[in-house]
Amino acid sequence: MTATIPAQINDTDIVITREFAAPRQLVWDAWTKPEHIEKWFGPKGFNTRVDEMDFKVGGRSSYVMIGPDGGEYPADGVFKEIVPIEKIVSSADGFSKEFQEAHPEMDLPKGTTVMTYLFDDLGDSTKLTLITTHSSVEERKKHEAMGVVQGWGSSFDKLDELLSELNN
Repeated sequence: MTATIPAQINDTDIVITREFAAPRQLVWDAWTKPEHIEKWFGPKGFNTRVDEMDFKVGGRSSYVMIGPDGGEYPADGVFKEIVPIEKIVSSADGFSKEFQEAHPEMDLPKGTTVMTYLFDDLGDSTKLTLITTHSSVEERKKHEAMGVVQGWGSSFDKLDELLSELNN
């Protein structure tokens, strides 16, 4: 069975698709296990620490991306829906008030976004579709201006490398 992109994509959504040369179960495992997430999540040059990963509906996730300059960038959320090896829907809380106050120079998106991850089985490969739904067009534009599409592309490059290692 394959997951499908919702028929209605809105102007508040960012949609990113990538095909990985690895079976769906392996991509799922790399996406959901902290020991793998820490190896690929975040753009090149960033490291990631998984502080919490309660992978169940209602469970929380808390990652911290650590930039080359040592700056820390938190990413927290709550799992809303999990369909094993097919779909994950989670909230992604905006940057904390403390983080925003510490970085007034950054025009950061505010509020909660909804992240939908779809894992399509293509036999020896997997298509991943990431849909980020924002509260408004303005918030989507702020997120894009931060370089979110390029950041995910860089993260996906790192995921590709990890999957190649795990798949051998």
